[in-house]
Amino acid sequence: MTNAVLDVMRARYRVLMRSIGMLEKQLNKYGTGSINIKHHNGRPYYYLHTGNKDKYLGRNDTEVIRQMIQKDLINKTLTAAKNEAEALKSNIIEYPKRTMEEVYDSLPEDRKQYASPLILSNAQYAKEWLSIPFKPKPPAKDAPEFYTMKGEQVKSKSEVIIADRLYAKGIPYKYECPVLIGEKVFHPDFTILRLSDRKILYHEHCGKMGDSGYVNDMIGRVNDYGRTGVFCGDRLFFSFESSDQPMDMSWLDDFIEKNYR
Repeated sequence: MTNAVLDVMRARYRVLMRSIGMLEKQLNKYGTGSINIKHHNGRPYYYLHTGNKDKYLGRNDTEVIRQMIQKDLINKTLTAAKNEAEALKSNIIEYPKRTMEEVYDSLPEDRKQYASPLILSNAQYAKEWLSIPFKPKPPAKDAPEFYTMKGEQVKSKSEVIIADRLYAKGIPYKYECPVLIGEKVFHPDFTILRLSDRKILYHEHCGKMGDSGYVNDMIGRVNDYGRTGVFCGDRLFFSFESSDQPMDMSWLDDFIEKNYR
């Protein structure tokens, strides 16, 4: 089982190390000294501090003030990044190799057969979620027949691609599973279980963005979602295309990795 928390910490550590390198390069471009600011009668007065001396900086020294203040910002940001990276490094090293969800799976078979799981692993949780029966929205009589790798009939080739991408990446989903939004029953194109936080998400594929009536209906749908606390970028996500702008497959892969892991 992939440890999602450990993966997030490692990803953040990589970001911090890249940022530290960038900030150190920027810092080398600035000269020595720092800025001291003194206030008198509500006005700030700027001084260049080098060694034990303060030199007053006037209106003609704006660029020096800007550089020294920017240098101070870089220094503070660099310190914060190094402190966070050091803390993360320690946590990554000390993080337990086995999570509570993995204890049951690690039991030998002669024990496991007499024990019941206390905390479901992601695989077990997903299996139970997927096993809950639901009645999908029936396809229209004249609907073209597009089928996913799981054998579901969907409305378009793009939905086949989305479904098959999710399936291939091991992301649990349900196609057109009914959900009560306010007083209305919606059938989101994809209801997704994000295993890293076990949150239920909804993905709507908007495939007719060149049709003004379709767009207006979708705006109303988005508003209905929002009135019940389901907001874009939190639990509600979209993909778009029109006859002139087909869906970008590389974008879709990146989108799934960023939002549904």
